[in-house]
Amino acid sequence: MAVELNALRDQIDAVDKKILDLLAQRLSLVEQVGEVKSTHGLPIYAPDREAAMLTSRREEAEKIGVPPQLIEDILRRTMRESYASEKDAGFKCLKPELGTVVIVGGQGKLGRLFGKMFTLSGYQVEVIGSDDWEQADDILANAGLVVVTVPIDLTLEVISKLGNLPKNCILCDLTSIKATPLQAMLDIHHGPVVGLHPMFGPDVPSLAKQVIVCCNGRGEEQYQWLLKQFSIWGVSLCDMEAYEHDHGMTFIQALRHFTSFAYGLHLSRENPSIDKLLKLSSPIYRLELAMVGRLFGQDPNLYADIILSSDENIQMIKRFHQCFGEAIKILDDRDKKAFVASFDKVSEWFGEYSLHFLYESQNLLKQANDAIHRE
Repeated sequence: MAVELNALRDQIDAVDKKILDLLAQRLSLVEQVGEVKSTHGLPIYAPDREAAMLTSRREEAEKIGVPPQLIEDILRRTMRESYASEKDAGFKCLKPELGTVVIVGGQGKLGRLFGKMFTLSGYQVEVIGSDDWEQADDILANAGLVVVTVPIDLTLEVISKLGNLPKNCILCDLTSIKATPLQAMLDIHHGPVVGLHPMFGPDVPSLAKQVIVCCNGRGEEQYQWLLKQFSIWGVSLCDMEAYEHDHGMTFIQALRHFTSFAYGLHLSRENPSIDKLLKLSSPIYRLELAMVGRLFGQDPNLYADIILSSDENIQMIKRFHQCFGEAIKILDDRDKKAFVASFDKVSEWFGEYSLHFLYESQNLLKQANDAIHRE
């Protein structure tokens, strides 16, 4: 049996080596594609091309008895690596006559990411850090674009220092709240203004498929090239009114981060063994625990600023607390009928998204399970 098994394993190893060679060839071709896209100013992410390619590969896989989902998983992972590789070829500069791109707060992680992307696109980038304000007027004198990326609690103070920008300079910010900073920029600068919120962190390997929310302030036609430059980087743009964005963030950021904070706080007080929890975990609980735990591996000031950035956030969290109390009463009453009725009501609110999210989460959980190594 051992001889037979070893012979089969040797064949598998040989096939794996062929797969590695093919992956190397694919990445080499992708690098060439990146160079062509860079020359002609094409986005690194082409959703129609990706969808058509995946559909074709799934059909071909099914014909030869390979599970379609297997080839899709392999290709999606390969494409993620490809997008990261493509950006190394650089990007076409859409506004070579722009002047300097000045990133205020460019020494922070998000500022460094955007500085790198503008540099890869051929723009001259300057940075204003907390110790550079004495030279700020000289740095800003030739600015064609100023990007404010500082902590939320410093944003308005920093914007107030930008009253002497060149007339046609574009002023924008990357803050996770939009209405107040946008109004501050409109008040201090009479040129084009746009509020931006990157819905991703600075550790992303590529901007392909990442979302940037855009809130128009003034001079939309004058900053259209900037949005197109983002698109070349692979970004998906989401136009939205500032107040609508901020309301959505009460759910997407403030409420979610607070519930993770409260759950982590409760776990720390109950003090279970994390090692034992992981050994007992299904993929979904491990993923949930990871999403809570990752919060506490980051800067607490950032999350405090996000949660405390508006009274609307606090009122939303208070309403959640009230709803949580109502759910606790169902438990105190041992009222299964009320639990089922509430469950059905929420299920009805989700509608067809329930089944969609069930399918989507199943794929995520499969990937999470694949990454687990058990002794």
